[in-house]
Amino acid sequence: MATLLETYSCAPSTERGRGILISGDTKSNNILYCTGRSVIIRNLENPLQVSVYSEHAYPVTVARYSPNGEWIASADVSGTVRIWGTRNEYVLKNEFRVLSGRIDDLQWSFDGMRIVACGDGKGKSFVRAFMWDSGSTVGDFDGHSRRVLSCAFKPTRPFRIVTCGEDFLANFYDGPPFKFNMSIRDHSNFVNCVRFSPDGNKFITVSSDRKGIIYDGKTGNKLGELSPEDGHKGSIYAVSWSPDSKQVLTVSADKSAKVWNIVEDGSSGTLHKTLSCTESGEVEDMLVGCLWLNDFLLTISLGGRTNLYSAKDLDKSPLSICGHMKNVTILTLLKKSEKMLLTSSYDGVIIRWIPGKGYAGKVDNKQFGLIKLLVAGEDGVIASGFDNKVYRVPLEGDTLGLAETVDVGSQPKDLSLALDHPELAIVAVESGVVLLKGAKVLSTVKLDFIVTTAALSPDGSEAIVGGQDGKLRIYSVSGDTITEQTVLEKHRGAITVIKYSPDVTMFASADLNREAVVWDRASKEVKLNNMLFNTARINNLAWSPDSTLVATGSLDTCVIIYEVGKPASSRRTIKGAHLGGVYGLTFIDHDRVVSSGEDGCVRLWSLISE
Repeated sequence: MATLLETYSCAPSTERGRGILISGDTKSNNILYCTGRSVIIRNLENPLQVSVYSEHAYPVTVARYSPNGEWIASADVSGTVRIWGTRNEYVLKNEFRVLSGRIDDLQWSFDGMRIVACGDGKGKSFVRAFMWDSGSTVGDFDGHSRRVLSCAFKPTRPFRIVTCGEDFLANFYDGPPFKFNMSIRDHSNFVNCVRFSPDGNKFITVSSDRKGIIYDGKTGNKLGELSPEDGHKGSIYAVSWSPDSKQVLTVSADKSAKVWNIVEDGSSGTLHKTLSCTESGEVEDMLVGCLWLNDFLLTISLGGRTNLYSAKDLDKSPLSICGHMKNVTILTLLKKSEKMLLTSSYDGVIIRWIPGKGYAGKVDNKQFGLIKLLVAGEDGVIASGFDNKVYRVPLEGDTLGLAETVDVGSQPKDLSLALDHPELAIVAVESGVVLLKGAKVLSTVKLDFIVTTAALSPDGSEAIVGGQDGKLRIYSVSGDTITEQTVLEKHRGAITVIKYSPDVTMFASADLNREAVVWDRASKEVKLNNMLFNTARINNLAWSPDSTLVATGSLDTCVIIYEVGKPASSRRTIKGAHLGGVYGLTFIDHDRVVSSGEDGCVRLWSLISE
C-alpha cells in the first residue's frame, strides 16, 4: 500500500480588489485557507505537513477553528456552512444553509456556542448569527444595504458583533439575542475588514479609503486612527491583531505590510515597521491577506505567495512559500542529482520543488504565457501554449534561459523529445506530426487520421503516433522523413498518452476509455494487458527508472501502479490522490512516485509497504 510522504500545497485562491481570509489555531500553529472546493490545513512550523478537507460542493470562501480547536466551520459561495471535527477523518457535525448568497466571513463566539456569518444575500439578509449545534437564529441584523465583507465577535463578555461592508458602514450590535445598536459612518469607501483585539477592549476597521480606525470594544465609540503620515498608499484589505492586543498588522494593495503600535487607550496607532514584500513590482505582489498567529506574521499576495515573518525579529528576511492556484497539468523530473521537480499549471506558473524540502522557487516565465505542454530534457525544456508556437528553452542553472520560438502551423497536442539527442523532437498536431531539430522545422508530415498524441524513441529513430481511432502507428524516422512500419490495434478509445520505458525495451499507451497497455517493443506483442482498473479517462503514464513499474493517473482521482511481469490484478491503488483528477505523474526512484492534479497540489508517495 502506498503512503503519503509530502504534500506541496496549493496557494490560497485570491481575487483582485478583495481581501482573503486566513485563520489559525493558536494551540497547534495550524492555519486554514481556501482554494477551490478545498480547505487546506497547514502547519506553520512544518509547511510540508498539509491536510485537505474537500467535502464542499461549491468553492469555499472562509474556514475558522472553534475557540477550543476541536471543530472547524467552513463556508462556501452557496451560503452553506459546514461544521466538522479536526480529528477522525473530519467527521461532519452539522451543515446549515445560512445565507442565500456567498458567505465572505464567519466568526465563532469565544464560548464556541454561536457563529456569525456575513456575505451576500437577497433582500436585507446579509448577516446571520446562529447556534452552532441547532442552527437556530440568535438575533436580527438590520442596517446593511449591500454585501457585508467582514464580521467580528467580541472575544469577552458582554457579547458584541461588528459587521462592515460595501455600503461604507460598520454596524454595531448588542446581544444575545443580537439587535442593532448603531451605524459607524467614518469610512468613505468599502470597509474591507473588522477585527476585535484578543482582550476585547478595542476593535479596528480597515477600508479601501486607506484608513484604519480604532473603536472601543464595549460601546463602539471612536478612539483614534492609524497615523496617516506613514499610512498605506492603497486600499487596505486585511488586518490582524497581535496576541497581546498591543500591535496590529495591515496589508494593502500598495504591496506593503505594516506593523503598528496601538496605544493603550487606542487614541492612535503609530508605525512600528513596514514589511516590504514586493519582488517584481507586478500586480500579483499586491497583498490581500494577513494573519498574526503566536510568533508568526503571515502575508499573502495576489499571486498566492505566502511570506512568513517572525514577530521576534521582523528584520529577518521572510520564509517564502508559494504554490499553484490552478490545475497542475505538467509534472516533470529534471534529471539533476538532487532530483528537482518542475511543475506547471495552465496559467503559466512554473514552480521548482525539491523532495524533502518542498518549494524551491518560481521560474520566471515572461517569455511564454499560458502553458499546455512542457517536456524537460537534460539541458533544456520544450514547451507550447494554446497557440501555434513551440518554445525551446535552455536550462541555465536553476532558471530558464532565452527561448527560441518555432511556429508549427497549428496548435500542438503533444510534444516528445529524443532523450539521447534532445535537439530532436516530435510535435503532434491534429493533422499530422512535425519533426523539429533544435529550433528549426525538419518536416511537417500530414497523416490521414486525427492525431492525438506522439512519442519519439530516445535515439530518435522511431516514433509512435496515437490516433483518435484508438490505433497506434509505429514509424521509422530517418532525417526528415518518416515511414510507417506497423499498426497496433487494441485500444477502444482515442489514445491519450504514449511513453517509452527507460530501458527502451517496452512502451506503454493509454486511452480515453480507461485502458492502459504495455507493449514489447521488439515483437510488438502485448506484454501486460487487462489494465482496466481506472474508472475514467487516463491522463498520464509514468515508468519507474528500472522499467519494472508503470503507473497511471486518471480523471477518477486514482493513481494505480502495475508491475510488469505480474498480472494487472496485483496492482496497488492510491485512491483519491487528487480531488478532480490526476494530471501529472512521475517516478523519482523505484520506491517513490509524485502526482499532481486538479486540486493544485503536488504529492509525493512512498510505495514501500509499511
